[in-house]
Order: sequence, then C-alpha cells, then structure tokens
Amino acid sequence: MDIKIYTLTHKKFNVPPDPLYVPLQVGSEEKEDLGYLCDNTGENISALNCYYSELTGLYWIWKNDHETEYVGTCHYRRFLLNEQEKIFTKRELEEKLRSYDLITTKRVHLNNSYYYGFSANHNIHALDVTGEVIKEKYPAYYDTFVRLVNGPETYFGNMFVTSKKHFDDYCSWLFTIFFEVQKRIDLETDADEYHRRVFGFISEFLLLVWITVNQLHVFECKVGMIGEKAETREMKEQIAIYLEKRDVAGAKKYFMDCLRKRPDVLMEASDITGELRLCMQIIGTADRELQLTGHSFLERVCSLPVLIKEFSGLNQIVGRYRLGQESEEDAAFIKKYGISRIAAEVAVCILPMDEKEKNTLLQKIMEH
Repeated sequence: MDIKIYTLTHKKFNVPPDPLYVPLQVGSEEKEDLGYLCDNTGENISALNCYYSELTGLYWIWKNDHETEYVGTCHYRRFLLNEQEKIFTKRELEEKLRSYDLITTKRVHLNNSYYYGFSANHNIHALDVTGEVIKEKYPAYYDTFVRLVNGPETYFGNMFVTSKKHFDDYCSWLFTIFFEVQKRIDLETDADEYHRRVFGFISEFLLLVWITVNQLHVFECKVGMIGEKAETREMKEQIAIYLEKRDVAGAKKYFMDCLRKRPDVLMEASDITGELRLCMQIIGTADRELQLTGHSFLERVCSLPVLIKEFSGLNQIVGRYRLGQESEEDAAFIKKYGISRIAAEVAVCILPMDEKEKNTLLQKIMEH
C-alpha cells in the first residue's frame, strides 16, 4: 500500500526517521517557514488556522494529495500507537488496513454528555448551529448527531488513518458543514486565541458522528505523547525566573495570564509531567505564606527544579497519610524541609475530600 502519515505541526520537532511520517506545517500563511511541507500552497485555507487549528492541514491533504492510496494525520507530539505502544510502522498499518476501514484514537469517555462538556468550556452557540446545518444539509446524519451529542463519548486530536477515498468523503462532508457554520456565527466576539479554534474542537466529535453513520469498521488505539508542548516548557522557564527573584506576585500574575490565554495548559495532554500543576501549587503556597506570615519557603530555596521535587514529595506523603500508610521517613521529610502548616494545608486541599476529612488529615500530618 502507498501510505503517508502527515505529521501536523506549527513548531520545529524531532521528525520520526521513518519516511512514512511526513511533516506538514499548518497555519503557515505569513509564518516563518520551518523547512517542512506547508499548508499554504495549492488550494488551501491556511489563513484560517486560528479558527480551524490542525484542520487546515486536513484541508490541504484533501485538496492537494491526489496520488496517495492511504493517508493519515498525527501531531508533532502525539502519535497513534500499536499494541506494543510504539508508533506504527508501514507494515503494521498495512496489516490493520486490510481488516479495518479506519484507524483512530480510543474514544474518550466523559463524565457527562459531550454537549454538557462543550457548553462548560466553549460557546455552545457554535455547536448548536453545527447541529442546525447538519439537519439542513445532511438530514440523514441529524438523528445520530443528536443522540451522540447527548452521549458521553468523543474522539480527540483529529488523528486517523484511512483510504484517501474515505478521507476525501469525510473532508467534503466536514468542510461543507463548517463553511456554512462560519457564515452564521461570530468568531471574534468574546473569543480569545484558544476559544477561536472552535472548528478544531467540534471536528473531534464529528468524526464519531461520520464514522457511526457510515458504519465504518474502526480500530481504536492508544496515543503516545512525545515530549511536552513548547508552551508548557516556556511557562516553566518563565516561572523559574520569577521564583529565582522571589517575585511571587510576578509569578502569580504571569501564570494566571497564561491560563486565561490557554486554559488547556493544565490538561493532562499538555501538562504530561504534572509539573505545571506543581508550579501552581508552589506559587499558591508561597503567596499564602507571605500573606499570613510575611515570609515564605522561597527564603530557603528558590530553585524551581528543587521545589518541584520537594512539593512532589510532599504530595506523595499527604497521599500516604490519607491511606494510613505514613512512615518515619515521611515525618522526617516534613521536619527536614520545614514544611509549614500552610504548605501542608494547600497540599491537602488539592485532594477531593470534604472539609471535615481535610481538617482531620491536616491535623494528623502536623502532629508528626
């Protein structure tokens, strides 16, 4: 089989050595050329990347690759994985595609309906209008859309591999819907850079709708994360600079400004090491200590790598105390690093417990 997996990116990255994976720079219009294939050549919507996210890459593949028999997409940090949890080789994909119509991510199972989750994080009007357009242009899909949008499942990442015919059919359906939705909604009002990517978000769910209606035989697989986002790394570097200066107010403001612009930075897919959440805990603890005592642990140590290690250790200890599995070493750790009651209180507050349980746990920790 002739197969290409387009690796969608907006940054330089370590390209897999396997020629199966072809880097494609998305949103490349008026951006620095990274030296990869770009989505602003031929027929394209590269300039709309701020609304369509990685979909400008899918559009480019649809309109400009007329020779490849099977095509797929992944991201510069996220790759579909085989059963051995390694990125697919060409031979492995050939074997799967003989038995399946399409390969994509495992479904995400939400705690509530997709509609509820979207309304909690985005402008629900865009999803409502998407439903209206589907009802008008593709009525055979509407009942399935309604059923699934009120269900707890979705795909994510716009990553899949299939025949070029299926790929083209899907893109024709998807972009016909979105180009009409775009005419009916205001993409600018009350929308920051993150929330403007509305079509990128909704398309993850629409893949499930399209697959279901067309009754495709799908192989769902795990996704591997390779390295952390450049934005995540940059945030930690800046926070480290603020903490080295013991500028807690500056670190707090910087963190909150970043979170407003990119509320996804704390999601597990972005903060794969959990270190940004630890940074938030470190900043919050230092801020509270300063407010209540005029001093903070930063007077003792202000190196972010050291603090991440200490606060990670503290959280593990709190977890063991909660389970009644604390040890003499845990008590010694608390004493050695001078863990304040405030620091322990913040660590306890992170846990999902009621106030009575938290107070009991905090008292138990501080007694040791």
